[in-house]
Amino acid sequence: MSELGVKICGITTPEDALVAQELGANYLGMILSQGFSRSILPDEAVDIGLVAETPLVAVLVDESLDEAQRIAELSGASVIQLHGEENVEYVEELRRRGMWAIWKAVRVRDPEDVTRAVEGLGTSVDGLLLDGWHPDRPGGSGVSFSWEGVRVMRDQIPSALKVIVAGGLTPGNVADAVRVLRPDVVDVVSGVELNIRRKDPERIGAFVRNARGE
Repeated sequence: MSELGVKICGITTPEDALVAQELGANYLGMILSQGFSRSILPDEAVDIGLVAETPLVAVLVDESLDEAQRIAELSGASVIQLHGEENVEYVEELRRRGMWAIWKAVRVRDPEDVTRAVEGLGTSVDGLLLDGWHPDRPGGSGVSFSWEGVRVMRDQIPSALKVIVAGGLTPGNVADAVRVLRPDVVDVVSGVELNIRRKDPERIGAFVRNARGE
């Protein structure tokens, strides 16, 4: 079995990117749609990419196809993570426009949300990101979902799809999430922050160690 992947999301500075990378992160997530508390511009993502060797993930919310392509190309992202209402036709067209992997977020209220996402998206995406549901925020809310409820659906997700678990993860609970859901990647934002735009190296280190059982 390959090593569990760790994504540190909401990166806003090259300094935090370097810290996360040095502490074992496999992916660095950047909020590249505007209007959110952790949003950065594509030019700022370029600065992060200049110092980080870890793959960059562009987190986008309901951008037009042209804008999504523009942002992904400017930022140098290896992965596009879609957090809005993007449908399978959108995903397939975006895939045709570049070599990036595509992850689609699913805000989970009940296990059937996972089933519907698998049936609706099929193999058009490379990964499903399971996140907590919040009525007003498409992601980064710190809200979890019922891991036990989704556990029974885990084996219905095709092995070709990465399973990324997010939503309220912290150094204190990530080991349980890994045990219950057997994800390919765990994704954290607020659980490793000093404040809304800066990361805490101690929390990042603890999160990575606990996720991997080190």
